This record gives sequence, C-alpha cells and structure tokens, in this order.
Amino acid sequence: MATATKKKKSTVKKNLVIVESPAKAKTIEKYLGRNYKVLASVGHIRDLKKSSMSVDIENNYEPQYINIRGKGPLINDLKKEAKKANKVFLASDPDREGEAISWHLAHILDLDENDANRVVFNEITKDAVKNAFKEPRKIDMDLVDAQQARRVLDRLVGYSISPILWKKVKKGLSAGRVQSVALKLIIDRENEINAFQPEEYWTIDGVFKKGTKQFQASFYGMNGKKMKLTTNEEVKEILSHLTSKDFTVDQVDKKERKRNAPLPYTTSTMQMDAANKINFRTRKTMMVAQQLYEGINIGSGVQGLITYMRTDSTRISPVAQNEAASYINDRFGSKYSKHGSKIKNASGAQDAHEAIRPSSVFNTPESIAKYLDKDQLKLYTLIWNRFVASQMTGAIFDTMAVKLSQNGVQFAANGSQVKFDGYLAIYNDSDKNKMLPDMAVGDVVKQVNSKPEQHFTQPPARYSEATLIKTLEENGVGRPSTYAPTIETIQKRYYVRLAAKRFEPTELGEIVNKLIVEYFPDIVNVTFTAEMEGKLDDVEVGKEQWQRVIDAFYKPFSKEVAKAESEMEKIQIKDEPAGFDCEVCGSPMVIKLGRFGNSMLVAISQTAVTHKLLSKRLESSVQAVIKDKSSNEKPSVIVSSMVAIAIQNVNLLPGTNQLDVIVQNADTSLWRKRSVAVVNRLYVVMATTKKRKLNNTKSPENKFQALFT
Repeated sequence: MATATKKKKSTVKKNLVIVESPAKAKTIEKYLGRNYKVLASVGHIRDLKKSSMSVDIENNYEPQYINIRGKGPLINDLKKEAKKANKVFLASDPDREGEAISWHLAHILDLDENDANRVVFNEITKDAVKNAFKEPRKIDMDLVDAQQARRVLDRLVGYSISPILWKKVKKGLSAGRVQSVALKLIIDRENEINAFQPEEYWTIDGVFKKGTKQFQASFYGMNGKKMKLTTNEEVKEILSHLTSKDFTVDQVDKKERKRNAPLPYTTSTMQMDAANKINFRTRKTMMVAQQLYEGINIGSGVQGLITYMRTDSTRISPVAQNEAASYINDRFGSKYSKHGSKIKNASGAQDAHEAIRPSSVFNTPESIAKYLDKDQLKLYTLIWNRFVASQMTGAIFDTMAVKLSQNGVQFAANGSQVKFDGYLAIYNDSDKNKMLPDMAVGDVVKQVNSKPEQHFTQPPARYSEATLIKTLEENGVGRPSTYAPTIETIQKRYYVRLAAKRFEPTELGEIVNKLIVEYFPDIVNVTFTAEMEGKLDDVEVGKEQWQRVIDAFYKPFSKEVAKAESEMEKIQIKDEPAGFDCEVCGSPMVIKLGRFGNSMLVAISQTAVTHKLLSKRLESSVQAVIKDKSSNEKPSVIVSSMVAIAIQNVNLLPGTNQLDVIVQNADTSLWRKRSVAVVNRLYVVMATTKKRKLNNTKSPENKFQALFT
C-alpha cells in the first residue's frame, strides 16, 4: 500500500524595498505583489550629531555621521529583513536627499555600492513603479556628494555663527546661508519703505461716447507729447483747454497679440500660486502636495495623484504629453492642443526630473473630488489646471489702441478682445474682454465727463511668502527643498513676523542682520550665495569635487569667524511688549524667545507669580480644544511649536495640582506628553525637548486636538 508523502512548504525569499514614508510603502507593496516586502526608513537614518560640529575640518571636511537617536529599533528591523531578502532595493525620493538616504541605507545594511539596487520614479502609479524596477541603477555618488556638500556647508556656517550670536545677543538664535539672505532681503525692503518719500501726481480719466457705446480713456499729453501731471495747477491748466466740442480720433493701432500658455509648475511657482490663489502658506502647500504624491484611495485603490513635488524642472515626459494631447483633443478639439498628435520619444531620452503634474490627466478634479478633502482638492485642481493649460495653445487677442484730441489735449484708450481662447478655455475664459467701439482716424467722439484725481506714489510692498520665494529663486538663492524651511525658521527665531500676510522685521531680526552684514558680508551677499549654489549644482553633475568647493569657502570664512568672536560686542535686547495684559493677574505681557519659538511671559508682578502664556496673536498659534475627564467642560488651548500650552477657565476637582496632556505638534506631527502644573485656573505645560510618538492613528481633522490622559 502506497503511503502519501508530505510536501515541503516552499520558502521563497522575498525582495526587500526600502522607501522613506510608511504611506508610500503600503501603496508600493500593493503594486509590486507578494514577492516584495516594502518597509519605510521614515526619513533619514543617519545624520551629523546635533551636539557638535561633526565635520572633521582637518581631515578634508569629512562628515561624522551617527545613527539618528530613536532609529535603533528600526535599523535593527531593516538589517534583519535585509539578511532574509533575496535582493534589497532602495527606492527613496528622486532627489539629492533621497539619494543620500539610499547611500546611508546601503552603508548601514552593508550593501555592495556597485550593485544596481537604486530604483527611482517620479510618480507613485503602478506603471511608473513597475517600470522603474525594470531598470535599477547604482547609487549616484555625484548626487550624494551634492547633498553632503550642502549639509557640511550649512553645518559649518550655522555652527560657527550661531554660538557667537548666543554669546553676544541671546540664546536660541541661528544663522544660515539661505535664511540670512532671506532676512536681509526683508530688512532691505523695510529700509526702502522707511526711506520712501511719496510724490504727488494727478490723473484725468474721461468717459467718451462713440454712437451709443461708451468707453473710458485717460489723459495722455499735449500736442502729441506724453505729459506727467504733478500738481493741481497743471491739471487746471489742461482742463482750461477743453470745451464742449467733440474729440477727434488721431490715431488707431490694431494688432493681434498672442499670450503663450504658462509653463507647468515647479516647486516655487506652485508655492507662489497656492499663496496667491488659494491662500495656502508655504508649509501647508508642501504638506498637502506630499499627501497627493504619496497616494490617495480614489475608489480603484491607492494611487499617487501628482509627480514628485520638489523640482525646479518644467520638463514633461512624452507619455504625459501624449496623454494630455489626447484629453485636450477630445474635450476641446485639435486646435487647442499644443502638440497636436502623438509625440515620439526622443532617441536616448532620459526620464530625468519632471515638472509637477497630475500622474494621469484623466483623473480630473471633478472625477475624484469625493475622495479628497477640501485642501487636497484645492491644490490638486490648481496643479491639474496648470498642467493641462501648459499643454494647450496660446490665447490670441485682437487689441486696439486709440488716441483722441481736442485743442491739443490728448486722451488714450486701450481695448482687447479674445479672438481665440486657447489655454484660457481651461480656466473658463477668466480673462475679461475690454472692448472699444470700432473707430477710424478722423472719427469724432463726444466726451461725457472727465474726472481729475490726486494720487501719491506708494512705497514698495513688504514681501509676502510668495514674493519672497520668487525673489530668492530669481536671484538663484536656495533650491526647491529649502524655501519652506527657510520661511519657517526666520519666523520661529522671531527675526520676522507676519503683519497682514506680509513680513515685518523685528528688532531682534534687525540686530542679527546688522551683525551678520558687518562680520559675515559674504553670507548675506546675494551674488556670492547664488554663485555658491551654482558650484554645488556643479558637484551634482560631476563637474566639481565637493571638498574643494567647501575648502574654497571655509578658509576665508574661518578668519571672519575668529574676527567676530574677538571683536563683536555684546548687545542687550529689551523684551518686546506683547500689547495685552495677563488674564490672570493683569500685568503686561512681553514676548520672550524660547528654544522652540516664541512664548509670552508676564513680568514679575506683586502676586510674585510668573505665568507662561502663549500669545493669541502669534501667526504660528493654532486654536485647539481639550476635554477634562473629570468634567464636561471644553476649555480653549493655544498650541504653538510646543513651547507652552495655556489652558484657561477650568473647574477641577479639589486638590488637583497636576495633569498629563498629550498634544500633537502642528509642525512635525509628533505627539508629545507633557506634565501640567495647575496655577490658579491656569495650567502651564513646561517646554521640553523629549519627543514621543504616542499616537499614530489620529485622523487629519484631529491634527490639532489635545487630549487629557
């Protein structure tokens, strides 16, 4: 009798894929299937030590990396899985930071650096991910060196200047290559505004009539010469020449003008448009863009909805161009498509960085709106519209400029009409027509009225987030990944504050800027900083050796550091009044700079109680609500950079003198547990550097909610 033989369970080794974020890991694992295991490094796993310079200047600027504190268990897990894996793939983001993360992972996991284990994709879609795994490559050491060069350079600058500022001004200050230039731009603009002398000027606007149609024209000049009106007397002199007679048309210029479609978004242009059109702060724009890039469940599964959001490229892949052409042809007709029919891939074309675009143009905002939250839909619509518009033909306008005169006094009018809307069709023809009646030289028109008006020239506007980013980019300062953190840092350090969404320098910012300009002029020199960025870009493409670039900078810079340490005088800064009183004791509040940002401290009063209270006026503050387990009350909480939390108007059980609070940091999404001391009816959570990720399951709408334990 035959006996059944038991089959051995086959154990097929899986491939290990390491990405940066857990959200990305889940999506990619679904695309790759059961032979792949995808884990997340959760950002960088090695970095320079925070407590020291960590750059060996004498040893050719060798960076001294350590494993990031708290990443030990994760590193052990990755090592364990790597040993079990058939092959390890490194699929961090497609930029310098991502390449450096892959390099550090390869070092920690003891991978062969000549092995083709680096996988790069610009969008998280099934096709893009699967195609990327067909063409793995070696780690690009030029990209890694470019990241190291920037990291080392920023460390040398920051860790050399900041301690001097701590000694000479106050603790908690910092300086940096890009942030110091940004601060100087803001202060230079403020100085321009303060030095501005308004000048008087006048305009005369008239309403004219040709047949039954009325139109507006403005004073141009006398006897064919353009004239600027600077006083009321000059206006009266002009008006004295006018009678009730008709005006005669002297000149008519008709032209056809083309307005080209805009380019697709780069990081900076997306940030600028998001600020101007949907009122998003820079940080919020990047946070929402990250969500769209990493993937949203749109019914058919989780899919990345946009390409990688840190880019300065306006390139669009041929595949995306073809898809856009197909969509535009179907919806608007072939004359609206910039590329007409299909585009062939150029021979040997490399899939380098792209502009920010939807991963599929057929995912229209309307078709996926129900899967997105309000902010995601706003930003996605902006990106989708801009991409489709960029692939459409330009708009064509018929324009007309006329000049009319009476007794030598000349008025001018301009009008335009859309002849072909082109890319404007995607925006529902938002460009309004300003039509003039048809006119020819020699025609007569009647003046209905004229209105003189006094004006004064205006000073240049303060920088907004959008205009500051634009200026930094135009001057070649910073790169896509640096704009948001730069803007955040100069506000956290209280060098600037937002007033009506515009940057206003503080006294502290002006003092720090003055010292850096005096002792470290190259650091705040726009041209010098832009040239340095260019050299660092040369490292990225293998044209420069990174240590040579650093050495050329550091040798003269170190002399400036030594001079500043010996010659810079100590400065005493008075506390800035907050503009309101303490709600507990009535004493005036002042602004104090904490290690993590700004907090409000009451001056020592007769009650001998010092309260730490966060200002409701601070732009970084977020209103939140907590609920005490011992009562049904919901007192208000103000949370800002985790420096302090003030909780007011709470009735506690008798004898309560301490509570625990868990609060999520709005900036880092990390949860921190705080001990709360009860002072009168005011609790104060003391600042701490300890971070604990206590809750990973909170939904976005609970992001700023604080809960008692």
